[in-house]
Amino acid sequence: MEYAKLGNTGMDVSRICLGCMSFGSAEGWSHNTWALDEENSRTIIKKALDLGINFFDTANVYSKGSSEEILGRALKDYAKRDEVVIATKVRGKMREGANGEGLSRKAILCEIDNSLKRLNTDYVDLYIIHRWDYNTPIEETMNVLHDIVKAGKARYIGASAMYAWQFQKALHVAEKNGWKRFVSMQNHYNLIYREEEREMMPLCREEKIASTPYSPLASGRLARDWSETTTRLETDQIAKGKYDSTAEADKLVVERLTEIAEKRGISRAQIALAWLLHKQPVVAPVIGATKLSQLDSPVESVSIKLTSEEISYMEEPYVPHGIVGHT
Repeated sequence: MEYAKLGNTGMDVSRICLGCMSFGSAEGWSHNTWALDEENSRTIIKKALDLGINFFDTANVYSKGSSEEILGRALKDYAKRDEVVIATKVRGKMREGANGEGLSRKAILCEIDNSLKRLNTDYVDLYIIHRWDYNTPIEETMNVLHDIVKAGKARYIGASAMYAWQFQKALHVAEKNGWKRFVSMQNHYNLIYREEEREMMPLCREEKIASTPYSPLASGRLARDWSETTTRLETDQIAKGKYDSTAEADKLVVERLTEIAEKRGISRAQIALAWLLHKQPVVAPVIGATKLSQLDSPVESVSIKLTSEEISYMEEPYVPHGIVGHT
């Protein structure tokens, strides 16, 4: 495994981040009906650690907190706290009624404590806002995030998918007031969704902010035969909304990806992830896994060097896509 600094910080993270949305009871949370129980989740977390992955990403809303609980128990049993980097997120709806979601001071101060309790830790290394909150002034959000870092409950703060103007506004508000700035952007970016190259990626490069892309394999579409189906492909309505409307155009990109993978004698997933790792300022794609075998290709992708000709060949058929993932 290789390690890199997370943006303009001194913290080292593995070049692959294990996303934990697939862990925990799916009851009451419809986004991951394919979720693993605790026993199977723990085997994946343990193997990730054995492979050198030290970066783990979850969210309070994943399986309504169950993902955080499973990750917290596993890391306590399998690793030393200071040797792992834990990221979690806040914004999603955690309960009915007023203040049960969002990025207000009240909501965030409540949710950081709930997350720390579930994760069984005194602090998280990276606390991420899970999309933009149109109902809360960004000044209020940035102020409370600053306070959380100063209180020692988070080491750094990050953001996830939003428009570049929103991200720039948040950075400006923080700088103007002397508050902590975001050090990472977890954005939607892969070979068949490259709209982030227009504004967000150049902004992150300019501001020395790490990109940790989610859905790096387009929910499996870049990792398997185009005609193959899985439970997730059939039931994940969020992923279907992202990719179904552009399937015909995306198929051309996947065909070229497959061609290069076959020539090299390695998997499509390795090529797709290697492509991402060649893109600045990508530090660590967030990969999901529901099988132990799904961890091998991501780790092996770190050492793969693509030629400029291979990169251009895969990128050439891409067509503009509608913006998805920001709301």
